[in-house]
Amino acid sequence: MRLYSTLSRRLEELASDKVRMYVCGPTVYDLIHIGNARPFIVFDALRRYLESQGREVIYVQNITDVDDKIINRAREEGVPASEIAARYTEEYFRDLERLGVNRPTHSPKATEYVAKMVEFIEKLIEKGHAYVVDGDVYFSVASFPEYGKLSGKVLEELEAGARIAVDEKKHDPLDFTLWKAAKPGEPKWPSPWGEGRPGWHTECVVMAMDILGMPFDIHAGGSDLIFPHHENEIAQAEALTEKPFARIWLHNGMLTVRGEKMAKSLGNFSYARDVVDRYGTEAVRYFYLSRAYRKPLDFSDEALAEAKRAVEGVYNFLWEAESLPEEGEIPEAFSVELSSLEDKFHARLFEDFDTAGAIGALQEIVGAAHRFRQAGGDPAGLRAAAALLRRLAEPLGLFQLEKPRVEGRTEELIDLLVELRAELRKQKNFALADRIRARLAELGVELRDTSEGTTWIFRI
Repeated sequence: MRLYSTLSRRLEELASDKVRMYVCGPTVYDLIHIGNARPFIVFDALRRYLESQGREVIYVQNITDVDDKIINRAREEGVPASEIAARYTEEYFRDLERLGVNRPTHSPKATEYVAKMVEFIEKLIEKGHAYVVDGDVYFSVASFPEYGKLSGKVLEELEAGARIAVDEKKHDPLDFTLWKAAKPGEPKWPSPWGEGRPGWHTECVVMAMDILGMPFDIHAGGSDLIFPHHENEIAQAEALTEKPFARIWLHNGMLTVRGEKMAKSLGNFSYARDVVDRYGTEAVRYFYLSRAYRKPLDFSDEALAEAKRAVEGVYNFLWEAESLPEEGEIPEAFSVELSSLEDKFHARLFEDFDTAGAIGALQEIVGAAHRFRQAGGDPAGLRAAAALLRRLAEPLGLFQLEKPRVEGRTEELIDLLVELRAELRKQKNFALADRIRARLAELGVELRDTSEGTTWIFRI
């Protein structure tokens, strides 16, 4: 498999049988929004696909449970910051379940690693990469000549940039905080420089190094983390150890709304759980995975509705094919076609995890099966196509639901209503026919009119 690394700006081979992978996790001060969900879904799918190929994956995703946003939320509610962090950590894992995302191998919390962070910062000071001012500790960017290699930013341009906040305590405006001196009412821990708390950029470095060692295989996250967060991680880890921090850096594009980045600060967001409630888990996963992960992606209700229709269309094929009798033979030509599409599916994923191309191959399986049926193919071929599609889609977290079971004679009653509606349409009583269709839709039954008659499915 080859993956595009932001660091080298080229495709890098992932050859490890045991893949050590770190993905930046949430800051737990609120529920995650649907934009936050993109890296969680994309890199969960990558992990699961690697595992389906026989590789062992150690998947680490941190929980940032001490941060200014958490402290501010705690002040608003008049509760301890730890209470806010605990509440939204629990809600985060509930949202992962809603999104069909498997739990990480390790979910370290920043507060569990403070002592190791203090040791890490001490070593940076000893090596001349950090300095103390009034209880705060800063990393000296000038001490790491390779600073900017991930983002491609040039030091001179950064220093002249107006976005860099001026802080008289710093030796250089680019220097960033490793340790923050305690302020009244904030969470704090002991350190050689006085009570305080770690900086965000240090948290991820220490947790990744402790659990995965270095260099580990993959570091991933949203493209908004390239600078300064991931750049600052590299600076600390490599300044201290003089070894590469991670081999491959993966970054997904941002979710936008009418071309503008989705963000809570802009108020243009939707909570992930609300979107799942409206469209379903698989429609959300399909929406993300049917697009190239490195490109920005615009969010809209129309796009999610389209994804939901696509998912329902695949299930319609699966459930119809799987209800056929196990009889007949699979012609060699159709077997070859299915085998070719299976190869195409894997080839797409092996080339920079092109899930859009892989889902295209899944849809081609559906198309091939429809053509096979129209040509009078035996049920065995349709069932084989359905089985292949399910097997390939499993690591993407798609198309694994069985057809809903109904109690008693429900299916017969639905069939009867479909026949009645057909008769009403022949009599040109379209008003009553439309009422039957609408009432069935309210009950989760979707009618589909085709040239061969009307079929129905349970909506996903």
